[in-house]
Amino acid sequence: MEHFAVVVGAGSFRSDDGDAIRFPHRWTSEGVTVEADFTGAHLFHLAAAGCVLNDVYREAGGLGIRIDGVRVSAEGGFDTQTWISSGITYRVELSSPASGDELAMLLDRVDDVAEIPRAIRAGTTVRRS
Repeated sequence: MEHFAVVVGAGSFRSDDGDAIRFPHRWTSEGVTVEADFTGAHLFHLAAAGCVLNDVYREAGGLGIRIDGVRVSAEGGFDTQTWISSGITYRVELSSPASGDELAMLLDRVDDVAEIPRAIRAGTTVRRS
C-alpha cells in the first residue's frame, strides 16, 4: 500500500514553500496554496481537501464566524497493483477568534455538507464516453 498526501492552505496557513502551487480563491484575497504531486492519487485526495477548505469559508461566512486561516491535509493509500483506495483521512487546522465550541460545530457542519467527500463516500461510476 503506497501513501499519497496533499496539503491546501489559505489565509495565515498559506504555504511559503517555493514549490507550492498558488491559485486564486473566491474567499481569500491572497488565494490558496497547494502542496501535492501531480498524480491521479494525489489529485483524488486534493479534490477532497480543496472542497473541505472551500466549505470552511462558505459555512463560516453563513454562521458569522471569522476565519483567518485554514490548512487541510488529506492522505490515504492505494494498492498500486489494483489502485483500490484505502480511503481518505483529512485534518483541518483553523486560525480564528471563534470559540472552540463554535469551530467544532463549524467542522461538523463542513463534514456533513462538503460535496466531494459526500460524493466519494456515496460512491459513483466513471465512464469513458
